[in-house]
Amino acid sequence: MTALSPHLASFLREHLPKERRASQHTCEAYAQCFQLLLCFAADWLKIKPAKIEIEPLDAPLILAFLAHLEKKRGNSARTRNARLAAINSFFRYLEYRVPSCLDQSRRIHAIPLKKTDQSLVGYLTRNELQALLDAPDTSIISGIRDRAMLHLTFAAGMRVSELVGLQLDQIDRQSMSSVHIMGKGRRERVLPLWKETTAAIRAWLKVRPVDGAPELFLNARGQAMTRSGFEYILEKHVATAVRNTPSIANKRVSPHVLRHTCAMHTLQATRDVRKVSLWLGHASLQSTEIYLRTDPTEKLEALAAMAPPMLKPGRFRSPDKLLAMLSGG
Repeated sequence: MTALSPHLASFLREHLPKERRASQHTCEAYAQCFQLLLCFAADWLKIKPAKIEIEPLDAPLILAFLAHLEKKRGNSARTRNARLAAINSFFRYLEYRVPSCLDQSRRIHAIPLKKTDQSLVGYLTRNELQALLDAPDTSIISGIRDRAMLHLTFAAGMRVSELVGLQLDQIDRQSMSSVHIMGKGRRERVLPLWKETTAAIRAWLKVRPVDGAPELFLNARGQAMTRSGFEYILEKHVATAVRNTPSIANKRVSPHVLRHTCAMHTLQATRDVRKVSLWLGHASLQSTEIYLRTDPTEKLEALAAMAPPMLKPGRFRSPDKLLAMLSGG
């Protein structure tokens, strides 16, 4: 064990969950970041990860790691910034415990975040969504489970972390009328369930193994479904849905696209961005404004409400010979 190991273990096991009260999702994301960083650093320094000291994790190595994320792993600038934020948080933690690394920490803090594109969100149309919901084979247990996961993810606008972390006691087992979600930033929300979603969950609960993890959705081994497991399941059913609805092939369907789809359909139905924000569990309306930029209906209504300028058609006449020569040339 080197000087890095005890500090990193204390940061992930004590500081984040107990002192900062970070959520389990945040702790897991930070742990994954340092797993990637230490594997990269071990290859960069030609040593085993367990023997890495604090000092070699300097700004040049961190910059190389961030470049590796974008070029080799294909991560977006947004993901790159999230990894850098985790590293900065750890070095702020070290500043008061290892004063000798203060200058090293300041150099790392000086690494700037990359600007990210504010692109339009992708979502599925009603026909595309229905094709995806109908893709699982409900004659087998895994198909019943997959259909319930897809229905619940869309209906509640759930993040994939919220879905795989959902436990049995968060579902109203008697009436099956609502779901209690612990969201990002410890924001809780209770959402009503549609009849189709309730029917899909009831069907899954009838065949769900009694012995297993407390989570609602389990994998084939009876353990809690993982993020990568749900991503694999979604990719499989997207390939099936493409056969009936070829337009899906032109879209990149990820778990978060189902959340975007829920938001867009809710906005089109209610015309109220505040209701979308409450449904998704956003901290502020600013996070929900991206759906206003994507939905053309709001822009068409604004365009129809504006009176066209009353301009009379005419021809420009030059008041000067020089201007007339320039306009004619």
